[in-house]
Parts: sequence; structure tokens; C-alpha cells
Amino acid sequence: MTNTLQVGDFAPDFALTSDAGETVRLSDLRGRRVVVYFYPKDDTSGCTTQACGFRDAYPQIEEKNAVVLGISPDGVTSHQKFKSKHNLPFTLLVDEDHGVAEAYGVWQEKSMYGRKYMGIVRSHFVVDETGRLADVQVKVSPTDSVERALKAL
Repeated sequence: MTNTLQVGDFAPDFALTSDAGETVRLSDLRGRRVVVYFYPKDDTSGCTTQACGFRDAYPQIEEKNAVVLGISPDGVTSHQKFKSKHNLPFTLLVDEDHGVAEAYGVWQEKSMYGRKYMGIVRSHFVVDETGRLADVQVKVSPTDSVERALKAL
């Protein structure tokens, strides 16, 4: 069962551990726009493409009074290596129990080589200054995600 979040809904709040070992709360970022993106795994090809796209667009994102938060089930150490390897200027968050992914409706059944399993569906959500969703993109390609998020900002 997946939640279907719509533009205009309040973004589900969360408190997750960052790649720096600190707790990040979405509600603490009120007054700024936030691109929350979900990706399956650190340092895989699609996830690297998406992360590096957000990295390359980060100056434009900052100009729009926005920040980026990347979320995956990977742990702090994995996030630190991924962030350092690709020089990512934004925060990566740990969702090991996939509770936040579930709240956003992006923890879904997937299939690879005929094997079914649960995992993160690549997605992004643009949260406006008041905490409402301004853009919802689920099952988005790594390159389209960055372009669409920029357009929504």
C-alpha cells in the first residue's frame, strides 16, 4: 500500500540522521524551499547521475532559496564515502528502516530479473516555504529529476 501525495499536500515531516551524524528535521527548514529526493543506493550508476545532476545545479538551486536533501536506506559511512567521492554540496540522510520512504509512498515492490523485492522508487518532492508540496515526481529518471525539480523551484 502506498500513499499518494499530491501537490498542495503538507510534506510528511521527518527527523533523520545526516551524513555528518546530525539530526535533520524537515520542519526546521520552513521558510526555505527543499528538494527532497529519494534514491535506491549510494554509488550506483543512476543514483550517481541524479546526485551529480543536483550537485551541478546546486548554485541555481541556492539562488532560488532552496536546499537539497538526498535520502536512501544506506548508512552514514556509505553516505560519507558517496558524498566525498562525488563532491556533493548537499546533505544525504539515512532512512535505514525506510519509514520516511514509506510516508512519501516511494517504498514499493520492484522487480529485477524476475525477482520481486521492496525498495526505493527514484523520486523527488519539492517542498515550498510553508511545508506544502510544490512538485511530486515518482518513478522519475535520474536526469529528468534534476530538470523537473529546477523547473518547479
